[in-house]
Amino acid sequence: MKYIDLHVHSNRSDGTIPPRELVRMAAERGLSAFALTDHDNTDGVAEARAASAEYGVEVIPGVEFSTEYLGMDIHIVGLEYELENPEFQRHVAEYRDERLFRNHKMIDRMSADGIDISWEKMEQSFGQIAWTRAHFGRYLLDHGYVKDISEAFSTYIGEDCKYFVPREKSTPFDAARLIRRFGGIPILAHPFQYHLSEEQLEELIRGLKDAGLIGMEVYYSTYSEEQSARLLALAEKYDLAPSGGSDFHGSNKPSIALGTGIEDNLKIPYSILDELHAKQKEADNLADK
Repeated sequence: MKYIDLHVHSNRSDGTIPPRELVRMAAERGLSAFALTDHDNTDGVAEARAASAEYGVEVIPGVEFSTEYLGMDIHIVGLEYELENPEFQRHVAEYRDERLFRNHKMIDRMSADGIDISWEKMEQSFGQIAWTRAHFGRYLLDHGYVKDISEAFSTYIGEDCKYFVPREKSTPFDAARLIRRFGGIPILAHPFQYHLSEEQLEELIRGLKDAGLIGMEVYYSTYSEEQSARLLALAEKYDLAPSGGSDFHGSNKPSIALGTGIEDNLKIPYSILDELHAKQKEADNLADK
């Protein structure tokens, strides 16, 4: 059986592995395909696809948009969009700019409270990319403010913490509509990560379905079989294709392995991608009518 991973990050966002190296790793781990889903950018997709033939691994163009809903970060994964469409890339740049604005505000808040951080110091540490909160967590760890990145999220930059700044513009519905506008497959990423009530989660799913949502991450590194079963029932209820991925970040999430998650708890068959493509085709046919 062929296996895949539809949620993978490179060092073009908050992962630690270059895109080309991810392709080699995927081949070593026996994956037939993976989606490169960096945060708010598609910069690594071309590099990964250039290595695809060499290693015999299909690289699926992906992106993970960060959006705001009920004061929280909600993530929408997009697959198989029109990568080279200039209009699509213009919108991707807007998401990147939102992240840059948020990052400035986080740095200002930390600096005002005496944390030794600045834009220049972040650039020295991580280069000129659109940093995620994982980069801030790494900075706090490297400069002795926390013992590990998990503590950074629980005490400094998590959603209930003082230095968390939500995104101020785009909603998950905007992201889903954008991905569909350019032919892609919008997927609600890791639904249980948002700690919504059952009613709130279903309300979000209904709104996203109206906006063009095609899939939902049912299989994820931190989910139990029971949680995946609950999400699969929700996907069936709202006529969504199940999706799944490890959310691999390299050494930034060292317990998660590419393709297999935590302690090999993930095995995502290629048929999952086939189901997503089938739903994508249905949506395209409806849009053409």
